[in-house]
Amino acid sequence: MEKGIYPYFQALDGMEGTEATFHGHKIIMIGSNNYLGLTMHPKVKAAAMKALEEYGTSCTGSRFLNGTLKLHHQLEERLAAFMGKEAALVFSTGMQTNLGAISSLIGRNDIVVTDKDDHASIVDACRLGMGEIKRFVHGDLEQLDRILDKIPEENGVMVVVDGVFSMGGDIVDLPQLVSICKKHGARLYVDDAHSIGVLGGGRGTAAHFGLTKDVDLIMGTFSKSFASLGGFVAGDKDVINYIKHTARSFIFSASLPAPNAMAAFAALEIMETEPWLVEKLWENAHFMLNGFRQLGFNIGPTQTPIIPVIIGEDETCFRFWKELFDNGVYCNPVISPAVPQGMALLRTSYMATHTREQLEKVLSIFEAAGKKFGII
Repeated sequence: MEKGIYPYFQALDGMEGTEATFHGHKIIMIGSNNYLGLTMHPKVKAAAMKALEEYGTSCTGSRFLNGTLKLHHQLEERLAAFMGKEAALVFSTGMQTNLGAISSLIGRNDIVVTDKDDHASIVDACRLGMGEIKRFVHGDLEQLDRILDKIPEENGVMVVVDGVFSMGGDIVDLPQLVSICKKHGARLYVDDAHSIGVLGGGRGTAAHFGLTKDVDLIMGTFSKSFASLGGFVAGDKDVINYIKHTARSFIFSASLPAPNAMAAFAALEIMETEPWLVEKLWENAHFMLNGFRQLGFNIGPTQTPIIPVIIGEDETCFRFWKELFDNGVYCNPVISPAVPQGMALLRTSYMATHTREQLEKVLSIFEAAGKKFGII
């Protein structure tokens, strides 16, 4: 902090989708998960305001008690249909979705197997479960195969992975993963927080690969492409009903407020009726992927609008971030232990609503900073 390069908890004056305001100055936002740019969409804002007028600010109770609105049921039905599943259940946050759904399904004789790069919410959810946890090296599905091969048949097994990994931007090899899970009779849970609105025409990783029926449970969040707050899990009706009655983070939390639910509902409708937004997102993503590579930056194996720019040492990463921030670009520095020591990175992510002018300016500022710090 005393060096003036502490990058976290920066209080922004305002947020306008592709831009934010800091101390009266506009900065280009490439640190948001607002992939489709819907936080400023007129239909989303109007839906939230209408719900605020009709329902107020909160339900002030659990879904079990006074906190269930018809709106929640309608949203769950639409989400299930959108994801190609029998049923869905809405939680108040994405974190609570994983904590509740995963932990409720892992009993004392069960084993849950995760990718080492899975999101923290998955890690914590597995710890809350009553079963045993096993992990495999990121993306090493041969190791996963060996782990599953050693598990006795009498144990229930669930494999949990991210569809798109939130730091690296790479996509899970779902076809091979499905094949391995079928081989060993393991259930499969895919966290699609960074996939819905991005892959499969917006429907996520399973739709991207044409494997929706082969994934048992699909989780999503509203705080990214849905431009709201909350989360959901979708799957077979009986499994969702079981989670509804056993997930502690669902049972003991106040329900999702109507304005958040209506904003997510409106975003879902936009995904269905304005597919060009996903196409525009990928146009911008490909432009930036090619741009960073042509400049000589190391962006790892990313395949998506999440583009990590690998810097190296932690302090250099902070200084690089400060250079970008002072010149009008907001992104997110990620250091150890979130990434390996010496692999600190700047996590950048892009929206369908970024203009080509904004993206060219970002590349120009990155190029100047990259040369200044000897990164390129």
